[in-house]
Amino acid sequence: MPQTLVLNATYEPLGVVSERRALILVLNQRATMIEESDTVLHYSGGEIVLPAVVKLTRFVRIPYRHSVPLSRRALFARDSGRCVYCTAPATSIDHVIPRSRGGAHTWENVVSACHRCNHAKADRTLKEIGWKLRTLPREPAGAAWRILGTGKADSRWVSYLKPFGVDLGAAAAASA
Repeated sequence: MPQTLVLNATYEPLGVVSERRALILVLNQRATMIEESDTVLHYSGGEIVLPAVVKLTRFVRIPYRHSVPLSRRALFARDSGRCVYCTAPATSIDHVIPRSRGGAHTWENVVSACHRCNHAKADRTLKEIGWKLRTLPREPAGAAWRILGTGKADSRWVSYLKPFGVDLGAAAAASA
């Protein structure tokens, strides 16, 4: 089902809702349509284009920030779609400390890797094979990352998520 990006009055990404819910927000004047989707809704009085991006008319304070869900798409976006070992295009995920050795499936232990490096590393630690990480893996922060973890992102969202540190182009290229 197509989804709509919801922005706060300050253009900060808040979340993703269905196109139907976004249309209700616009019709009730709680939000304004920023980007149109490809979906047209026909009704007896005419037709209306459903929104792809809406901005709330009033600022909404979000008191509690949830952690970012760990997903393949979000992981590739965090690592810019590149292998952390050799910078080749990433095609798989790798646990820095292998799960067979007690490594956890957490942001701090999971990185994107190319098939060659992932196969060469196997279930060994970096110290055993003499490899080093280009950057230490960590959990990404911010609302834009939580949106990316919800599923497939629309290309029209890029300009609204990019200022918050999300590179959808790298994630899309890596997951393709």
